Amino acid sequence: MKALGILPARYASTRFPGKPLVEIGGKSMIQRVYEQAQKSTLDGVVVATDDARIFDHVMAFGGTAVMTSPDHQSGTDRCYEALQQVQEPFEVVVNIQGDEPFIQPEQIDKVLACFAQPEAQLATLIKVVQSQEELFNPNSPKVVVGEQGQALYFSRQPIPYLRGVEEQQWLDQHTYFKHIGIYGYRSTVLAEITQLPPSSLEKAESLEQLRWLQNGYRIVTAITEIETIGIDTPADLEKALSYLQNKS
Repeated sequence: MKALGILPARYASTRFPGKPLVEIGGKSMIQRVYEQAQKSTLDGVVVATDDARIFDHVMAFGGTAVMTSPDHQSGTDRCYEALQQVQEPFEVVVNIQGDEPFIQPEQIDKVLACFAQPEAQLATLIKVVQSQEELFNPNSPKVVVGEQGQALYFSRQPIPYLRGVEEQQWLDQHTYFKHIGIYGYRSTVLAEITQLPPSSLEKAESLEQLRWLQNGYRIVTAITEIETIGIDTPADLEKALSYLQNKS
């Protein structure tokens, strides 16, 4: 099973323009993500960007990059265009966020391991919710999983609702999971889901993965205990720099 890691990287972020090129401890963010991905068991890694500055930077540090359309609505769409430009065939694609400079190789490998299950069409990571703040944070989507680890639903609200239990006690009464935004797709499935129109559930929650569930696709999950540090704003960058300093 040949697997390709694709790092979608846009320059024109609304909240943090140019963030793939921001320096973190002497390396750009996109270089850090790229190097972490290379440590996994992926057979190849490529950056998919819409900006020549990012493309040139990746090529300069010895990476591989492809130019993609600036009009894509999601990283999934960008991944599919990038896959079409790669010369060799890959059975599985892993979409690795270009703003996760401390993604761990074992997290990528956990996603890949999901495809040992023949019924796995897509895969992603989940993590046990540890705090009330996480549980009720609408920017941290939650996921309900079935007995075989398949995703049943994603929501910005805490689900399930525990009837008759005070909200402060919900974490004591039930194990909640939050979603970690890394996706794996079988290449054939990636081609199919990029042709689907936005669904009603996706529009309601503003969560792309609900489009796939609503159309009957099976998303297998794997549990990670590693916290990710996504960088969406300059304030997040300060947290990342503190993390790096504490690590060293």
